[in-house]
Amino acid sequence: MKERVIIFDTTLRDGEQSPGASMNAAEKLRLATQLEKLGVDAIEAGFPAASKGDLEAVRAIASKLERAEVTALARATKNDIDLAWEAIKGARKPRIHTFLATSDIHMKYKLNMSKDEVLKASVEAVKYAKSFTNNVEFSAEDGSRSDRDFLCKVFEAVIEAGATTVNLPDTVGYAVPDEFREMVRYVMTHTPNIGRAVLSVHCHNDLGLATANSLAALKAGARQVEVTVNGIGERAGNASLEEIVMALYTRKEHLGLETGINTTEIYPTSRLVSMITGIIVQPNKAVVGANAFAHEAGIHQDGVLKNALTYEIMRPEVVGLSSNRLVLGKHSGRHAFRDKLAQLGYDLTDEEVDRLFARFKELADKRKEIVDEDIEAMVAEEILRVPDVYELDYLNVVSGTVAVPTATVRLKIRGEEVQGAGFGVGPIDATFNTISKMTGSRARLLRFTVTAITGGMDAQGEVTVRLQENGLVALGKGADPDIITASAKAYVNGLNRLEYLKRNQEQPAQREGL
Repeated sequence: MKERVIIFDTTLRDGEQSPGASMNAAEKLRLATQLEKLGVDAIEAGFPAASKGDLEAVRAIASKLERAEVTALARATKNDIDLAWEAIKGARKPRIHTFLATSDIHMKYKLNMSKDEVLKASVEAVKYAKSFTNNVEFSAEDGSRSDRDFLCKVFEAVIEAGATTVNLPDTVGYAVPDEFREMVRYVMTHTPNIGRAVLSVHCHNDLGLATANSLAALKAGARQVEVTVNGIGERAGNASLEEIVMALYTRKEHLGLETGINTTEIYPTSRLVSMITGIIVQPNKAVVGANAFAHEAGIHQDGVLKNALTYEIMRPEVVGLSSNRLVLGKHSGRHAFRDKLAQLGYDLTDEEVDRLFARFKELADKRKEIVDEDIEAMVAEEILRVPDVYELDYLNVVSGTVAVPTATVRLKIRGEEVQGAGFGVGPIDATFNTISKMTGSRARLLRFTVTAITGGMDAQGEVTVRLQENGLVALGKGADPDIITASAKAYVNGLNRLEYLKRNQEQPAQREGL
């Protein structure tokens, strides 16, 4: 019988620490619902001490989820733990996750604490968290660079204090697989009471080894793995949920482990994370990238046509990719449209469906066929957002080889109509300059990306921008068959996200973690 691995998803906490990937409360709730549908065992919903907005978002998630454990992160302080419990106490399965660094470099330069002080603080934090819930996790931040014997001593003490999960993080992505496997084995054999807790690992991808290190740790005896969808996260990201799950699924005879993940929800979840965060999945990304199941070389195509297993080690249908998709058009009715939304996992109100259906009809008049990605883009623009400060009402652009690029824009700023015009070196530059002048924004454009949502000459263009202002970074997304209009929507969306960040200024705790 295969042993079960606990999948602990931290997309909403560590994944959100990707630059510019902050999500609003509605987006977090939508993603948490999809993660539960995916079948993850535990969802780290956020860091309640970081901001009031984060606390409220975690509370909303805790009250809605039915099956998954809802976890809140807290530093090893009473205030953080109080706020964590305040956020998750309404959950059916709450977990408090507290942490403290155990490496010499962190203890000396960051904490300014001795080993004895760290040991004492760790135990006190776990005991305090235990007074609220029996489900307590302790993480030894920078564990992979910690003294092994001290790490085992800390783990033994916090388990004795009541920790039910102890986590060994490779916080800075420094470990290599053989080394990390041996470290896990050492912890398993030199922590006397390790049998009373689950050993977890949390790997970062700074050297591109997060998945390899996580699998090595599982092979050595760890039974919880902390992951993010699409591998997003701080710096180079985290161990990728889809890579680890599909490695365990595809090589189950070798690894002898299984998960409770519904693999057919992997691709839809990946797409949702990309849509919400604005972080595009690279085409050659394992499992969920656009090229993951694409074959261009003639010899490969010939082999796949004869037997897919010649060049595909897993079937695309297993991860939720299917060629049998219902395509909608301008003659499709409201019932078919609602059914398609349900198939895509959207549980929407009648009013939300009506709004989307009106947008759908507008797009269907411009395009012959509407596919899943088109509908997801509509949901992102119409549903998954907080009330906007800025709304694009009208755009007209004049450009060409003999014309000075000029943009005329009408915006609604806090409900009031404002109109302006401006010039630029091109139509998009003119549009951005005009919007920036009208809103008084000093945001700097860090990145501008255009992709086609679907194939065909009439495909919708999806534009992603990254904006920076006063140290805050926000991503904006927009979709439209007209690239210039999509660019304007993305820029306005990015400005709205900046306003959201300004209203919910992150405290330093938000950038602290594992």
